[in-house]
Parts: sequence; C-alpha cells; structure tokens
Amino acid sequence: MSDPMDKFFSDQQKIIEQLLAGDNQAFKQVTRAWYSPMYYVASSIVGEAIADEVIQEAWTSVMRALPKFEGRSSLKSWVMRIVANEAKTRWRKESRSVSLEQIEESWSTDPRFDGSGHWVSRQSSFHQDSPEALMTAEALQDCIRKHISMLPSNQRQALMLKETESYSLDEICNILEVSSSNVRVLIHRARDKILQMIEHFEKEGSC
Repeated sequence: MSDPMDKFFSDQQKIIEQLLAGDNQAFKQVTRAWYSPMYYVASSIVGEAIADEVIQEAWTSVMRALPKFEGRSSLKSWVMRIVANEAKTRWRKESRSVSLEQIEESWSTDPRFDGSGHWVSRQSSFHQDSPEALMTAEALQDCIRKHISMLPSNQRQALMLKETESYSLDEICNILEVSSSNVRVLIHRARDKILQMIEHFEKEGSC
C-alpha cells in the first residue's frame, strides 16, 4: 500500500496550486514534512536559538514569492535556498560577520588537495572495526556532534546538507549559492576534521 504522503509530494504543481489557493491542510503537510531540513539549514547558519524564527520568516518569504516560482529547481530546494538566504540575512544583522557567499577557501594553495580540489592522498585507514564499531559508542557520537557544531559555518552547512539530508551537490550549490568546486572542498574539509577527531578518539579514547 502506497504512502498517502508520497502521493501528495509526487505532484509538485498540485502542491503549489494548493498553497497559492490558501489550502491550510496542504500548508501544514508541507511545513511538517520539511521542518527538519529547514531547521538544519537555519540552525547551521544562525544557531539553534533563533532557527525557528528564521524558519517562520522564510515561510513568509516563500508564500510571498511562490507566485513567481519558475520551477528551475525542485520546490523543496527552492524553499531551502530561501531559508538559507533568510538565515544569512539574519546572521549579518545579528553579528555583522562575513556572510556565507563571501567564502574564501583558497584551496589551490593547500597541499592536501590537487588542482581540482580532490585529496592528494587518501586519509589514513582505521582498524577493521572502526569507525563503524566506534560510531555506536555514545561518547563518540557526542564528540562528533560537538565537533560538527564547531566547524566553520560554511563547512557545517555543506556537510549537514550532504550527509544528514542527502542532498545532491547541485542542490547544495543551489541552496547555499556557491560553486560546485567550493561545495566539494567544504565537504572534504569538514569530513577531514571529523576524521581527525575520530582518529584521535580511537587513539586516546577522549574527545
């Protein structure tokens, strides 16, 4: 038996029409289904404290802009991009820090990467039962979460969208408004830092 929600989300145009018509039930279904990825995007930029505020602001922008949606990407990716933009705007207002689109990775000078941004050499291997066996340890899971939260904002966003939400590279580029080469480098560097942490945990037994 097919899931009614799968059927609901299979017709993107119908969802758009329902939202534009002010269908409250359709709006509730969409906001409930997409809350988790929206929260990940928002919280990775502005933190958890005001992530829900950003989501509310983003939905206001979504409904205002929906009549002009051109379908160049999926509706979900388009919504996530609006969330990211709202979060970046809020972040600039809150901290006056450098915004996400001003990424200056300069990976071409990093000896760990070749000219295309790929690893020059593979990361060191773990023991046969690691990191899979270690990943079941609550202490390591807590440590991983801690280190992910400490990643630079742009790296954390790219990693979460790729590994937690399973977005494609093209979708991440669209959401974060960065080039594909930047996305690859951001994800590689985030993974590298987490792998270094796991190696340290495996060797020292501490975070």
